[in-house]
Amino acid sequence: MSKAKQVTKVVLGVSGASGACYAVRTLQLLLAAGIQVDLIYSNAAKRVLFEEMDIRLQQDPTILLQGQEAGAELRLWPNEDIGAPPASGTAIGDVVMLVPCSLSTIGAIAHGGASNLIERAAQVALKEGKHLLVVPRESPLSKVHLDCLSRLAWAGATVLPASPGFYQRPQSIEDLVDQVCGKILNRCGIEQQCLPAWDGGIGAQRHPVGEDQVDGRGDATS
Repeated sequence: MSKAKQVTKVVLGVSGASGACYAVRTLQLLLAAGIQVDLIYSNAAKRVLFEEMDIRLQQDPTILLQGQEAGAELRLWPNEDIGAPPASGTAIGDVVMLVPCSLSTIGAIAHGGASNLIERAAQVALKEGKHLLVVPRESPLSKVHLDCLSRLAWAGATVLPASPGFYQRPQSIEDLVDQVCGKILNRCGIEQQCLPAWDGGIGAQRHPVGEDQVDGRGDATS
Protein backbone atom coordinates (compact mmCIF):
# COMPACT_ATOMS: atom_id res chain seq x y z
CA MET A 1 0.00 0.00 0.00
CA SER A 2 1.40 3.41 -0.99
CA LYS A 3 1.97 5.90 1.79
CA ALA A 4 -0.21 9.04 1.75
CA LYS A 5 1.65 12.09 0.52
CA GLN A 6 2.46 14.64 3.20
CA VAL A 7 0.73 17.97 2.67
CA THR A 8 3.22 20.82 2.28
CA LYS A 9 1.32 23.40 0.22
CA VAL A 10 -2.31 24.53 0.30
CA VAL A 11 -4.44 26.95 -1.66
CA LEU A 12 -6.85 28.70 0.71
CA GLY A 13 -9.67 30.44 -1.12
CA VAL A 14 -12.06 32.69 0.80
CA SER A 15 -15.35 33.68 -0.80
CA GLY A 16 -18.09 35.98 0.42
CA ALA A 17 -20.02 33.84 2.91
CA SER A 18 -20.37 34.83 6.55
CA GLY A 19 -17.79 33.12 8.74
CA ALA A 20 -14.63 35.18 8.21
CA CYS A 21 -13.26 33.81 11.48
CA TYR A 22 -13.08 30.31 9.99
CA ALA A 23 -10.78 31.49 7.20
CA VAL A 24 -8.54 33.50 9.52
CA ARG A 25 -8.17 30.68 12.04
CA THR A 26 -7.60 28.04 9.33
CA LEU A 27 -4.84 30.21 7.88
CA GLN A 28 -3.19 30.58 11.28
CA LEU A 29 -3.30 26.83 11.93
CA LEU A 30 -1.90 25.99 8.49
CA LEU A 31 1.06 28.30 8.91
CA ALA A 32 1.66 27.07 12.47
CA ALA A 33 1.85 23.56 11.02
CA GLY A 34 4.53 24.67 8.55
CA ILE A 35 2.23 24.53 5.50
CA GLN A 36 2.92 26.95 2.64
CA VAL A 37 -0.27 28.86 1.78
CA ASP A 38 -1.39 30.53 -1.43
CA LEU A 39 -4.21 32.78 -0.21
CA ILE A 40 -7.04 34.14 -2.38
CA TYR A 41 -9.72 36.53 -1.11
CA SER A 42 -12.67 37.58 -3.23
CA ASN A 43 -13.83 41.20 -2.96
CA ALA A 44 -16.96 40.00 -1.18
CA ALA A 45 -14.84 38.05 1.29
CA LYS A 46 -12.79 41.16 2.07
CA ARG A 47 -15.99 43.04 2.80
CA VAL A 48 -17.25 40.27 5.09
CA LEU A 49 -13.85 40.21 6.83
CA PHE A 50 -14.19 43.91 7.64
CA GLU A 51 -17.85 43.63 8.67
CA GLU A 52 -17.26 40.67 11.01
CA MET A 53 -13.70 41.19 12.30
CA ASP A 54 -12.82 44.85 11.62
CA ILE A 55 -9.86 43.72 9.49
CA ARG A 56 -9.21 45.60 6.27
CA LEU A 57 -7.16 43.31 4.01
CA GLN A 58 -5.13 45.10 1.36
CA GLN A 59 -1.66 44.05 0.20
CA ASP A 60 -0.17 42.51 3.35
CA PRO A 61 -1.81 39.22 4.38
CA THR A 62 0.13 39.04 7.67
CA ILE A 63 -2.55 41.31 9.16
CA LEU A 64 -4.64 38.12 9.36
CA LEU A 65 -2.13 36.47 11.69
CA GLN A 66 -2.98 38.88 14.51
CA GLY A 67 0.53 38.86 15.92
CA GLN A 68 1.27 35.18 15.26
CA GLU A 69 4.58 34.40 13.59
CA ALA A 70 4.23 32.87 10.13
CA GLY A 71 5.78 29.42 10.28
CA ALA A 72 5.76 29.03 6.49
CA GLU A 73 5.54 31.04 3.29
CA LEU A 74 2.32 33.02 2.76
CA ARG A 75 1.39 34.58 -0.57
CA LEU A 76 -1.74 36.60 -1.37
CA TRP A 77 -3.08 36.49 -4.94
CA PRO A 78 -5.76 38.71 -6.53
CA ASN A 79 -8.92 36.75 -7.29
CA GLU A 80 -9.00 38.40 -10.71
CA ASP A 81 -5.56 37.05 -11.65
CA ILE A 82 -6.49 33.82 -13.41
CA GLY A 83 -2.86 33.43 -14.50
CA ALA A 84 -1.48 33.20 -10.95
CA PRO A 85 0.20 29.94 -9.84
CA PRO A 86 -2.95 28.45 -8.20
CA ALA A 87 -4.50 28.39 -11.69
CA SER A 88 -2.03 25.73 -12.87
CA GLY A 89 -1.93 22.04 -12.10
CA THR A 90 1.86 22.24 -11.98
CA ALA A 91 1.86 24.76 -9.12
CA ILE A 92 -1.38 24.28 -7.21
CA GLY A 93 0.06 22.21 -4.38
CA ASP A 94 -1.63 19.40 -2.49
CA VAL A 95 -4.99 20.72 -1.27
CA VAL A 96 -7.45 23.44 -2.26
CA MET A 97 -9.61 24.64 0.64
CA LEU A 98 -12.49 27.07 0.22
CA VAL A 99 -13.21 28.41 3.71
CA PRO A 100 -15.91 29.57 3.92
CA CYS A 101 -17.38 28.83 0.51
CA SER A 102 -20.40 30.84 -0.57
CA LEU A 103 -23.27 29.04 -2.23
CA SER A 104 -22.80 31.08 -5.40
CA THR A 105 -19.18 29.88 -5.60
CA ILE A 106 -20.30 26.31 -4.96
CA GLY A 107 -22.85 26.64 -7.76
CA ALA A 108 -20.26 27.98 -10.19
CA ILE A 109 -17.73 25.22 -9.42
CA ALA A 110 -20.37 22.49 -9.57
CA HIS A 111 -21.23 23.57 -13.10
CA GLY A 112 -17.65 23.91 -14.35
CA GLY A 113 -17.26 27.65 -13.81
CA ALA A 114 -13.77 29.14 -13.69
CA SER A 115 -14.33 32.88 -14.04
CA ASN A 116 -11.92 33.86 -11.24
CA LEU A 117 -8.89 32.42 -9.45
CA ILE A 118 -10.85 30.75 -6.65
CA GLU A 119 -13.09 28.91 -9.10
CA ARG A 120 -10.15 28.10 -11.37
CA ALA A 121 -8.12 26.62 -8.49
CA ALA A 122 -11.09 24.44 -7.53
CA GLN A 123 -11.48 23.19 -11.10
CA VAL A 124 -7.76 22.45 -11.33
CA ALA A 125 -7.93 20.44 -8.10
CA LEU A 126 -10.77 18.34 -9.49
CA LYS A 127 -9.18 17.71 -12.87
CA GLU A 128 -5.75 16.94 -11.37
CA GLY A 129 -7.14 14.59 -8.74
CA LYS A 130 -6.08 16.86 -5.86
CA HIS A 131 -8.06 17.25 -2.65
CA LEU A 132 -10.77 19.91 -2.91
CA LEU A 133 -12.48 20.78 0.37
CA VAL A 134 -15.39 23.22 0.56
CA VAL A 135 -16.85 24.65 3.77
CA PRO A 136 -20.37 25.99 3.25
CA ARG A 137 -21.80 27.96 6.15
CA GLU A 138 -25.05 29.42 4.83
CA SER A 139 -28.48 28.03 5.71
CA PRO A 140 -31.13 26.98 4.94
CA LEU A 141 -30.19 25.08 1.80
CA SER A 142 -32.49 24.94 -1.20
CA LYS A 143 -32.80 21.93 -3.51
CA VAL A 144 -30.53 23.75 -5.95
CA HIS A 145 -27.85 24.17 -3.27
CA LEU A 146 -28.12 20.53 -2.22
CA ASP A 147 -27.84 19.42 -5.83
CA CYS A 148 -24.68 21.49 -6.32
CA LEU A 149 -23.11 20.13 -3.14
CA SER A 150 -23.99 16.60 -4.26
CA ARG A 151 -22.34 17.24 -7.63
CA LEU A 152 -19.14 18.35 -5.93
CA ALA A 153 -19.13 15.33 -3.61
CA TRP A 154 -19.73 13.06 -6.61
CA ALA A 155 -16.77 14.72 -8.38
CA GLY A 156 -14.51 13.90 -5.45
CA ALA A 157 -14.65 17.02 -3.27
CA THR A 158 -15.05 16.95 0.49
CA VAL A 159 -18.07 18.92 1.69
CA LEU A 160 -17.45 19.96 5.30
CA PRO A 161 -20.17 22.29 6.60
CA ALA A 162 -19.19 24.80 9.28
CA SER A 163 -21.28 22.96 11.88
CA PRO A 164 -19.42 22.66 15.19
CA GLY A 165 -20.30 19.93 17.65
CA PHE A 166 -20.89 20.39 21.36
CA TYR A 167 -19.81 17.05 22.82
CA GLN A 168 -16.43 18.55 23.77
CA ARG A 169 -18.22 21.23 25.81
CA PRO A 170 -16.93 24.41 24.17
CA GLN A 171 -16.56 27.37 26.52
CA SER A 172 -16.30 30.16 23.94
CA ILE A 173 -16.89 31.11 20.32
CA GLU A 174 -13.17 30.52 19.78
CA ASP A 175 -13.62 26.91 20.91
CA LEU A 176 -16.40 26.42 18.35
CA VAL A 177 -14.30 27.96 15.58
CA ASP A 178 -11.29 25.84 16.55
CA GLN A 179 -13.38 22.67 16.38
CA VAL A 180 -14.40 23.34 12.78
CA CYS A 181 -10.91 24.45 11.72
CA GLY A 182 -9.30 21.51 13.47
CA LYS A 183 -11.63 19.19 11.57
CA ILE A 184 -10.65 20.88 8.29
CA LEU A 185 -6.97 20.20 8.91
CA ASN A 186 -7.64 16.72 10.24
CA ARG A 187 -9.61 15.81 7.11
CA CYS A 188 -6.62 16.83 5.00
CA GLY A 189 -4.12 14.84 7.04
CA ILE A 190 -2.49 17.91 8.58
CA GLU A 191 -1.42 17.72 12.20
CA GLN A 192 -3.44 19.94 14.55
CA GLN A 193 -4.14 20.29 18.26
CA CYS A 194 -7.59 21.93 18.17
CA LEU A 195 -9.64 18.75 17.83
CA PRO A 196 -8.37 15.90 20.02
CA ALA A 197 -9.35 12.35 19.14
CA TRP A 198 -12.60 11.26 20.79
CA ASP A 199 -11.88 9.13 23.86
CA GLY A 200 -15.38 7.87 24.61
CA GLY A 201 -16.31 10.73 26.90
CA ILE A 202 -18.20 10.48 30.16
CA GLY A 203 -20.29 7.55 28.96
CA ALA A 204 -17.25 5.33 28.45
CA GLN A 205 -16.17 6.01 32.03
CA ARG A 206 -19.58 5.25 33.49
CA HIS A 207 -20.22 2.08 31.53
CA PRO A 208 -17.33 -0.44 31.56
CA VAL A 209 -17.10 -2.78 28.59
CA GLY A 210 -19.54 -5.68 28.98
CA GLU A 211 -21.92 -3.76 31.25
CA ASP A 212 -23.78 -1.75 28.64
CA GLN A 213 -23.28 -0.95 25.00
CA VAL A 214 -22.18 2.65 24.54
CA ASP A 215 -22.24 4.48 21.26
CA GLY A 216 -19.58 6.93 20.04
CA ARG A 217 -20.99 9.84 22.00
CA GLY A 218 -21.46 8.12 25.36
CA ASP A 219 -25.19 7.31 25.04
CA ALA A 220 -26.30 3.84 26.16
CA THR A 221 -27.91 1.82 23.39
CA SER A 222 -29.94 -1.36 23.37
